[in-house]
Amino acid sequence: MVESSSDDILADADKVDVAFLVVGDPYGCVGSPHTSRERESEGSGIVANQWYYRATTHTDLVLRARELSIPTRSIPNASILTSIGTTGLQLYNFGQTVSMVFFLDNWKPASFYDRIAENVRIGLHTLVLLDIKVKEQSLENMARGRKIYEPPRYMTVAQCAAQMIEVEEEIKMEGVYGRESLAVGVARVGSENEKIVAGTLEELCDADLGAPLHSLVLLGRRTHDLERDFLLEFAVDKEKFRSVWARDYEGKQ
Repeated sequence: MVESSSDDILADADKVDVAFLVVGDPYGCVGSPHTSRERESEGSGIVANQWYYRATTHTDLVLRARELSIPTRSIPNASILTSIGTTGLQLYNFGQTVSMVFFLDNWKPASFYDRIAENVRIGLHTLVLLDIKVKEQSLENMARGRKIYEPPRYMTVAQCAAQMIEVEEEIKMEGVYGRESLAVGVARVGSENEKIVAGTLEELCDADLGAPLHSLVLLGRRTHDLERDFLLEFAVDKEKFRSVWARDYEGKQ
């Protein structure tokens, strides 16, 4: 709606109060060049006569309002970019955030890989935001102008972990992350039924974290013992987690 109906949103905003609400923080400008579905964590604020904006579409909306001399104001809100601290990982050890989209048989974009590789080179964790598909049309329905939409889909931690391994083994083969690399999956961050699972990427391929929204963290080697101790509570296999941590992460800064 934001991309196609911004003029409608602004039509009477010079006369009446208009609120534009989004999930997460308005300044969370994160996403992927392959999708316009930038995501944040679950919480959302409700405020009248304020603008929430996020990523390029929200910034564009604010710029359009300025051109029309419509005053705007943004209200910061909870974001997965900070809420991911619930994993016990230290926020100042995170590098660039990337997005993972659903792979198709003939379309497996991997531009995110280079950003992850840059984080790995300096030992930083990588937050991976997972794709959602809501109100999507099939190519046939789109071509025929039929307002028929596909069922919503939300990428899971297991799907993301599997695609990470596929990219590493079949597309790039640069050794950035492998089956034995440690990662942390989270779901419904900030809610009463928040879920955290830690383990190798291979283990997370079988992890069931339940309902959306999910995110994944790839561990960098700039780690602290407190991060290890915190994550052990959520490890799929505690002994294996300790072993891989000691071998690949401990003292590797």
